Amino acid sequence: MLKYRKLYPVLNHAIYANTAAFGLLGEELLEWRQNHDLDYLVGGSTMKIDSMGLISEARVLIGDFFNCKKDLVALIPNFSLGLNLLLEGLNSKEHILLLENDYPSVNWPFESRGFQISYAKIDDKLEENIKEQVKTNSVTVLALSLVQWINGIRVDLDFLKSLKEEFPQLLIIADGTQFCGAFDIDFENSGIDVLGASGYKWLLAGTGNGFMLFRDSAKGRFSIKATGFNSANAVILAKETIPFNKHFEPGHLDSLNFGSLKLAMELLNDIGMKEITVYNEHLSTRALKGFRELGLLNSDVLHRPRHSTIFNIKGDDRLFNHLIEANVVCSRRGNGIRLSFHYYNTVEDIDFILEIIRKKI
Repeated sequence: MLKYRKLYPVLNHAIYANTAAFGLLGEELLEWRQNHDLDYLVGGSTMKIDSMGLISEARVLIGDFFNCKKDLVALIPNFSLGLNLLLEGLNSKEHILLLENDYPSVNWPFESRGFQISYAKIDDKLEENIKEQVKTNSVTVLALSLVQWINGIRVDLDFLKSLKEEFPQLLIIADGTQFCGAFDIDFENSGIDVLGASGYKWLLAGTGNGFMLFRDSAKGRFSIKATGFNSANAVILAKETIPFNKHFEPGHLDSLNFGSLKLAMELLNDIGMKEITVYNEHLSTRALKGFRELGLLNSDVLHRPRHSTIFNIKGDDRLFNHLIEANVVCSRRGNGIRLSFHYYNTVEDIDFILEIIRKKI
């Protein structure tokens, strides 16, 4: 992975432990974006019309990347907008299971629409908590983040698959924004019915792009009303035959943003998501061990068999400011300090952070 670090100039002057907030912009993507807009500058509408092929190419790549049929891939500006469009078509009588203190853009859209809602606690027994709620509360829809934004707790994908097998009528909607690009996932065989993500975090694609993936069997649970000329691919006579995924694309899609997503995912493909997954799990293990030894982690994280690369360590403003002064880019989240690592980080980065903290506590 070391050879890819040169793509990210931020790493020349800082330890970047903040991908959970924003992924880095790489030099190759910057160059492509500059050339794209230069072509637009001199080509005008001709260039923009010609570049629409990027949209189709991005859709195909996303489908291949996550193992989803391309006509079940919806391109969206971000996960939050996609989820809100989706929920406008969900029956109000559905009983929703959410996670306590999950990402607001997951929970709020359900809570604002008057659904009957139950909650599962996020702790070391997360999967058991979910299953108990599904069994006892007649839950029909489970919506959750695959990785929790504050503490990095990572739901067991094998659990979701087995839960779907045991409760086949349960609709599972997942936010993969803090997961996709950091770890590999086979959507078609995951048990998840709807998977959405924004591209600006672990996919490293910048803002303004994202996607939603659908299992064919899930389409019947929704009656999507959103529509526009782009839904029909600018064909007047196609108004009554709009495919399900195109209801999420009522207006023009930006070739710059979705071309950026395409290029960023091509880089991940070149490296290999299985390789990235193994590497990131190695970083996770190293960080978990170090933070555990310093007594900086909540017991909910310590007692789980597998974790993500997002950690919320015990620390106040004094420690946070000390890390910032040492050129460690991180975030204050909840009552602690959130550090997050991606494939462009190294174990040396983690060891450096541990040494800084060790000297300060």
